[in-house]
Amino acid sequence: MSSNASTVLPQGAGYGVVVGMGLFFSGLMLVLTFVQKRYTAFSPSNAEEFTSASRSVKPGLIAAGIVSAWTWAATLLQSSAVAYRYGISGPYWYAAGATVQVLLFAQLSAKLKLNAPNAHTFLEIIDVRFGPVGHAVFLFFGLATNVLVSSMLTLGGSATVTDLTGMNTIAACFLIPIGVSIYVVVGGMRATLLCDYTHTAVLFIIIMIFTFTVYGTSDKIGSPKAMHDLLTKVAAMEPVKDNAGGSYLTMRSVGGIIFGVINLVGNFATVFLDQAYWQRGIASHPATSVKAFLLGGLAWFSIPFLMATTMGLAARALMGDPAMKILTDADISAGLPAPAAAAALLGKGGAAALLILLFLAVTSATSAELIAVSSILTYDIYKRYINPKATEQQILWVSHMMIIAFAIFMGVAGTIFYYIGISMGWLYLFMGTVLGSAVVPVALSITWRAANTWGCIAGAVGGFCAALVAWLVTTSKLNDGVLNAETTGQNYPMLAGNVASIVVGGLIAVIWTLVSPNTTFTWEQTRAINSPESHIHHKTAEPSAPGEEDDKDGSEKNQVTEFTQPAGDDDLKGITTEADLDRAALKKAFKFSVWSSVALFVIMIILVPLPLFFSKVVYGVKGFTAWTAIGIIWMFLAVFTVVLYPVYESREALAMVTKGIVKDIFTGGSGRYVAPTAGTA
Repeated sequence: MSSNASTVLPQGAGYGVVVGMGLFFSGLMLVLTFVQKRYTAFSPSNAEEFTSASRSVKPGLIAAGIVSAWTWAATLLQSSAVAYRYGISGPYWYAAGATVQVLLFAQLSAKLKLNAPNAHTFLEIIDVRFGPVGHAVFLFFGLATNVLVSSMLTLGGSATVTDLTGMNTIAACFLIPIGVSIYVVVGGMRATLLCDYTHTAVLFIIIMIFTFTVYGTSDKIGSPKAMHDLLTKVAAMEPVKDNAGGSYLTMRSVGGIIFGVINLVGNFATVFLDQAYWQRGIASHPATSVKAFLLGGLAWFSIPFLMATTMGLAARALMGDPAMKILTDADISAGLPAPAAAAALLGKGGAAALLILLFLAVTSATSAELIAVSSILTYDIYKRYINPKATEQQILWVSHMMIIAFAIFMGVAGTIFYYIGISMGWLYLFMGTVLGSAVVPVALSITWRAANTWGCIAGAVGGFCAALVAWLVTTSKLNDGVLNAETTGQNYPMLAGNVASIVVGGLIAVIWTLVSPNTTFTWEQTRAINSPESHIHHKTAEPSAPGEEDDKDGSEKNQVTEFTQPAGDDDLKGITTEADLDRAALKKAFKFSVWSSVALFVIMIILVPLPLFFSKVVYGVKGFTAWTAIGIIWMFLAVFTVVLYPVYESREALAMVTKGIVKDIFTGGSGRYVAPTAGTA
């Protein structure tokens, strides 16, 4: 596809961003990897470091990594699309409905450190708890999650690049994940988190530029009052169905609250079943994993909330403006209101900024998915079924190959969905129908000792079947038997499928366990996964040399001796030992995570939105100005949390690296990190 009059930027800009920035971040990753190997104690040539960052990352960087992994193309595009459809309720329900899962995941992160501190994947825990059948069932749900998330990334990214530049959609589907795979293979988990940190910092800067343009300097809008007036005029011409007064300035939106429920259920699945979030829990330091997830979740809220309140509402407010593209239903489902608003407000500069913003979001989330899938394919298929005695080098090699293979698969999956007419928005609404049934069983696997194996398996499978039936039957009843991409993607069928999935799956698992609890399982079984004791080497002594046999009787000659050799320091790199765990502190952290995450869930999902929904309030200028100001303040707090705080907490490591670089430059290569010897203070 060549660029044409409808594209704001030339086709070369699309290839320049996708290929050029991909190469730039690959180069950055090479630099970070070199610095890491030379000036710190960590090297990605170690398998534990490559996949789990030696389980030692501090909370600020983990929080930044969570924000990065959770900022999909949909975070920027779908949130703006629901703002365009439903008004201010869309951004709130998108942000709140996808924040609480990360907050609640803090509980699982604490339990992970308590009950399986050395696991590589959540499926290793499933294998120990539920056996081969359970492992196979939840392996399907885990990989299905990664496939759906990855497809949304490629679909959203490619649709926007094509819309703004005319770049070939299929080329974008393949070039985006393949470019990311290069730097992930080079750097591993820790370097990827550092690269994601830079993505997050730039992402916040660009969103702030859009915000202050729309609400401060734009001659088309320029203030909250002007936005309010424009939205009021648009509502008079095109009122929103089932919104109070047809207004875009109210939380009383039936469509908005239905989307909120679908969003809530679907995102439970894509957090609790996505290895990318377990990977961050695994990589975090045991003492601070809960803090990392709470900070990351709260910081992330500001991104979709402010982005959609700015760009989604701007797209609606500018309807009729000569510079504003006319959007079809297909454009809205593809997430194109934000790109259209960026181009209308700032011309080529706005389009370029949105293109970079989207590229950063897609690549950072893609890097998380690549490492997640690589870990599952390596540890839960290759090491579990193909080569149980795989060496560290074999594991590392397979990890690299799986990253490249899944990057290619992402391109293939995105292409297939594109050609059959499935958009990012359709997949976003659908994901909870397919995945929701496994949410409660997976959560029980790490939190409830009595969880019944067959109850959890039956819950996942039974909920999945119930969801498909509810989704298709509802579609058929509402559309006179017509089943296609348009009818199956409607709100009510998707709502039925999502709710049936998580409710039926959870009820089966919980009721079965209450009736027939597991009384034989102990947490020591999951604590043994990849434990220090499992790294003890069993070796065989060589038979006696010929000259030594004269001193032995016949029974001792040529005797083979079995003995064990304790694991050395190299074997235990990245392994959490009992000395590293403060179980009392972890139990205290779990209790804190329970009451804090549940309290935030109640506030965000019940206490704030429901009174506003039932009150039918339509905001005036002051109310809307306050609404916008809250979003801006929240973003500044988020910047402090995930941009400035990680630098502060890593100040000693940064000083050590700086000192090493200075020594290398001025004293002839003496800055290399040297591990302290035994007895050294």
